[in-house]
Amino acid sequence: MKRLLYFLILLISTTITNAQVVYEEVNSSILGESRQIKIQLPRNYEESDKKYPIVFVMDADYLFEIVAGNVDYYSYWEDIPESIVVGINQIDKREADCLYSEQNSLPMETGSKFFEFVGMELIPYVERNYRTESFRVAIGHGVSANFINYWMLKPIPLFQAYVSISPDLAPDMTQFLTERIGTLKEGKTFYYLATSDSDVKRIRAETEALNKSISSIDNKSVLRTYDMLKGPSHYSLPAHAIPKALESIFLVFQPISKREYKEVILELDGSPVDYLIEKYTTIKELFGIDKKILINDFKAVAAAIKKKEKWEYYETLGSLARKQYPETLLGTYYMARFFEETGEPKKAMKAYQNGYVLNEIGGITKDRMLEQAEQIKADFGY
Repeated sequence: MKRLLYFLILLISTTITNAQVVYEEVNSSILGESRQIKIQLPRNYEESDKKYPIVFVMDADYLFEIVAGNVDYYSYWEDIPESIVVGINQIDKREADCLYSEQNSLPMETGSKFFEFVGMELIPYVERNYRTESFRVAIGHGVSANFINYWMLKPIPLFQAYVSISPDLAPDMTQFLTERIGTLKEGKTFYYLATSDSDVKRIRAETEALNKSISSIDNKSVLRTYDMLKGPSHYSLPAHAIPKALESIFLVFQPISKREYKEVILELDGSPVDYLIEKYTTIKELFGIDKKILINDFKAVAAAIKKKEKWEYYETLGSLARKQYPETLLGTYYMARFFEETGEPKKAMKAYQNGYVLNEIGGITKDRMLEQAEQIKADFGY
């Protein structure tokens, strides 16, 4: 099992060579010292002018490569947005950075300073020097998984997503989080929590109790995911949980899956085109990313229109496709299908013919368009 785990970590980590990783020293007046950070930039960062979400990784001396490799891999396949990964090295400083009071469970002394360092110095440093969106993710493990929760307790949370893997919780943290999750209202907050059946017994029991407590809260502003994994130990758990966490946080960003198609789109009472527009509007609102609608997502919606024989929706799909891919056949093809299925064959024939000057896309070829036009001509004697 350990050999397989190490192989998987090595395999994922090798993808980092395709992205840019830099090491920097951040001088901190709060800490009274400089701290080393690792930064992985997206593959084409230098060639673009885009802004990117930020993924902050505690315990970067051992977590950074796992997170950075997964971010690079998933963003390559467009399952999550390209992101900047920032790791905070805490080797020999982990306990001091995450120190809290046993009396009130809040950061104290070196823990208070580290808390302020991240919010008042590190994040502003990254945002000054790199092109960032406002969407931020915090990832921690063990004591650092407990510590990232403190940033959620701020009047305005520092992060929009929290990945708490096998958290070594402060005595009052379950109460803090239960109360806080019940009051969060602005935007959306993502909270991922994970343990395993082979985790440290005390941590597993406390994590299960936390999940039970926050699961009772009905707050649509907080999107929660809980994983009880089978097999991984406390130390191997991050390698298994991080991919699941990224998938859950960025679920709406992913292309339309077979499950989404069958269980959501085919079950809609209204327009699947409206669903498609709403999906990409949500991506913009959550992550600040103006993502172009994927060809496969257009094809999924078109398949639903055909299966349910809701031909009128081809018209709005065609208009949307023309805006997204104006130089291609996509919009013209859907408009032609609309005319063909709603009893206007002459308009359909002309639309198919007019598509000849446009670029082929997504399996829609010029030959196919002309064949469709010829078929209509033969059928109706035009």
